Amino acid sequence: MIVHFPLALTLTAAGLLLGARLLRRPETAASLALVGTWNLCLGAVAAVVSLGFGLGAVLDLDVSAAARASISSHAKWAIFTTLALVLLAVWRGAGTEHRSKPGWLFMMVLSAAACALIMTGYRGGQNVYRFGVGVERSAVQP
Repeated sequence: MIVHFPLALTLTAAGLLLGARLLRRPETAASLALVGTWNLCLGAVAAVVSLGFGLGAVLDLDVSAAARASISSHAKWAIFTTLALVLLAVWRGAGTEHRSKPGWLFMMVLSAAACALIMTGYRGGQNVYRFGVGVERSAVQP
């Protein structure tokens, strides 16, 4: 359940901040920017928590070589994405006025991080639905 919070918060933040960037009405754009900033910051915190739980979950996991390779790839994506989200949250949360429109460079980097987050989620889904990691007893070697 924990892994879904970074996805929901970050993708919502990206949509809200894009809306803030594109809208011409200053009041609405400022509100979207403020809510988008908070969603991004909360999404980054959720990503750190999710990463901690995920790394803790694989410490004593005994799985096949194919599942181990898939978990490793997912973990690398998760670490990269979490770092990107934390840096973006600091950039937006501490570096600018929360109600200001985000710049295009920020939006491009946020879009890339959102795509990386989606890929991280996809790889996590592969671990669960293809290899049964954390779900089926058959994924664990005797």
